[in-house]
Amino acid sequence: MKFRTGLMLGATAMTGLALAFSPGHFPAGFLLPAPVQAQTATPDAAPTANHAETYRLLTLFGTVLDLVRSDYVEPVSDRDLITNALNGMLSGLDPHSSYMTQKQYEDMMVQMKGEFGGLGLELQQQDGHIRVVSPIDGTPGFRAGIKPGDYIIAVDGHTVDGTPLDEAVKKMRGKPDTKITLTLVREKTPKPIVVTLTREIIHIDVVKSALYGRIGYIRIAQFNETTEKELLKAYNSLRQQAGGKLAGLVLDLRNDPGGLLDQAVDVSSSFIRSGEIVSTRARHPKDSQRWDAHGTDITDGLPIVVLINGGSASASEIVSGALQDHHRAVLLGTRSFGKGSVQSIIPIPGNGAVRLTTARYYTPSGRSIQALGIMPDITVKETRDDPGLSLREADLEHILKNQGGNTTKAQPRTDLPAIAADVPSQPPANWPEFDYSKPSTDFQLQEGLRVVRSMAGLPAPAPTVPAAPAPKTPAKADSAPHQ
Repeated sequence: MKFRTGLMLGATAMTGLALAFSPGHFPAGFLLPAPVQAQTATPDAAPTANHAETYRLLTLFGTVLDLVRSDYVEPVSDRDLITNALNGMLSGLDPHSSYMTQKQYEDMMVQMKGEFGGLGLELQQQDGHIRVVSPIDGTPGFRAGIKPGDYIIAVDGHTVDGTPLDEAVKKMRGKPDTKITLTLVREKTPKPIVVTLTREIIHIDVVKSALYGRIGYIRIAQFNETTEKELLKAYNSLRQQAGGKLAGLVLDLRNDPGGLLDQAVDVSSSFIRSGEIVSTRARHPKDSQRWDAHGTDITDGLPIVVLINGGSASASEIVSGALQDHHRAVLLGTRSFGKGSVQSIIPIPGNGAVRLTTARYYTPSGRSIQALGIMPDITVKETRDDPGLSLREADLEHILKNQGGNTTKAQPRTDLPAIAADVPSQPPANWPEFDYSKPSTDFQLQEGLRVVRSMAGLPAPAPTVPAAPAPKTPAKADSAPHQ
């Protein structure tokens, strides 16, 4: 099978999609689709080339199919039975291979355009439970205060615990401007949380930016078709705001589930002048590939800090790994998700597509991050009691083995700034609760800004504890009512 142009999607399912990726979670590491062609079997097409055994097993399949059709408690269509069988065959290989119906395939392609309808939640299934990886910035889920790590146990009062992810996502879908109620369970919160949201068309702002003094901040929410273009636009805007005197950059890849492989390469190449960005190794050596930098550093060598966490997966791990291996940036945060495989999307005209794991990918130093993730250069937790995202690739069933990579133990970096030794691994005891809408409460960001300021030779004082909001003064009894 020939490789297609790279497409890497994050390790989640999105409730905004008009489809549900099943089973398990929305996979990472796709190769862009090309029509499936009839193929001649190669000598190593199967571990055993016993055609008689294959025919016997196909006969068994037909026998079971007939039994279900004739004796199941209620009628089931042949299409549903075959679709379930295809999903079972593929999902039994690894967590990221599956079959997509025609509707699912079409909706996946719509999502890659960066606009879809729904709630804006990235979900995973863990032991039969529906877990939030992260809300997408600015979406109904984000505005409702839903947090990474929350479990969705009911939709409109009907339980979804133990429900397959695709069915749960279907319950959360609906027409824009319609309301939906989710019941959540949150760690260390004694009672379930009930939130009511209004569905809407999700416009993904894949890149956001801000200026902190002379330090630029760019957040990449995912890697879709516009990411590199939006990155360049954001960086040029920051440089203009700073009067052409930017001193450094914080690149935020936290809770970024991934996206397009070519965009990951292009984003990495925006900061690395030369050398390898990522390579893939397939079953057949002729299908292995390598991508190199394009020869341009848009920052002209400015210091960079990259923020990562357990929700950073797939394409965001490619960027993090490339910048770390080239010593082009300092990584700060917590260990990433650990998604180190690549899936090919192979359309079957009129019948959807197959999503099939076809390769592993490796960082420039030859590391396979499969089930291991990327360790930051400076470990900083989001909160004092934050264990990091507990569900990672290593926790999923049927995962690929980590093999073929450079197994030499990585040597500690000797080029870290002196301030790295003084960065605390967690916020102080009186640090306020992290609020996405208030950067001053984002301890990882504040420490990232401090590190990059130090690298740029600027004053880098420790972040101060944000002041608590002033209590409201009760209105007097004789006050005039508000109009």
